[in-house]
Amino acid sequence: MEFTREQMADCLTNLEKRIEAACVKAGRSRESVKLIWVSKFHPMEAVENALALGAKDFGENRVQEAESKFSKRLLAVDGAPVQCHVIGPVQSNKLKKAAIVADCIHSIASMEAVEKLEKVCAAMADEETATGNFAGGKTLDILFQVNAGEEETKSGLDVHEAESFLEELTTIAGACDADGKSEKFPHLRFRGLMTIGKNTGVAEDSRECFAFLRNLRDKFLARGGVFANFNQLSMGMTLDLEVAIEEGSTMIRVGTALFGERDYSKPVNDPV
Repeated sequence: MEFTREQMADCLTNLEKRIEAACVKAGRSRESVKLIWVSKFHPMEAVENALALGAKDFGENRVQEAESKFSKRLLAVDGAPVQCHVIGPVQSNKLKKAAIVADCIHSIASMEAVEKLEKVCAAMADEETATGNFAGGKTLDILFQVNAGEEETKSGLDVHEAESFLEELTTIAGACDADGKSEKFPHLRFRGLMTIGKNTGVAEDSRECFAFLRNLRDKFLARGGVFANFNQLSMGMTLDLEVAIEEGSTMIRVGTALFGERDYSKPVNDPV
């Protein structure tokens, strides 16, 4: 059942208490954890209610649904541009649309996808130049999804291959400036890693995979170069957000606890 704005406000208050308590326990500031409102399968009215409550970042699993809600740039109550995060797996034929609508894609898990996203963003920059609109082109933030829980139902890089993938990325990217802008991928900014906790119903079961992700992130962040901005960890949802924050999450993804139950019976045109 979809929550009213008043119900959402109450849920947000309760959620913020959980986040704050977890941050205190971990010795972190509340500002170090970004709340992403996962609005998948919720109507635009729910997004508008979230905006009224101060939401700034929204997560969508499906590219077509992200397009329908966020193709037109929305503004938060403080006037800042709303950020659209594509958090679900993206088929190759949807990467172009994802690159256009998203500010950050959390689910990249192949070199092919990285290269295609660079081509799309470069083409957007070339189009701006051709039309005299020198906006500087789009720099797309990228997170790499790792199947840290090693579950067959989850997408992402294999936990045993993630490090070698990032090593390969370093080689392919070529020379970089101080901000991590590389010769091969000048329109992409590699921001960190994403994972989904174990689906056991027990939050503590996800601690090991969250810690693995943090250690992998730290290893490559320390190298600089193309990983100069590699400081983000997208991990933790309603059930396990406390454990995720304790293990260093910088982005938590929360949907049902803020919006209410999703109506999965509604038709969705985008299969991914």
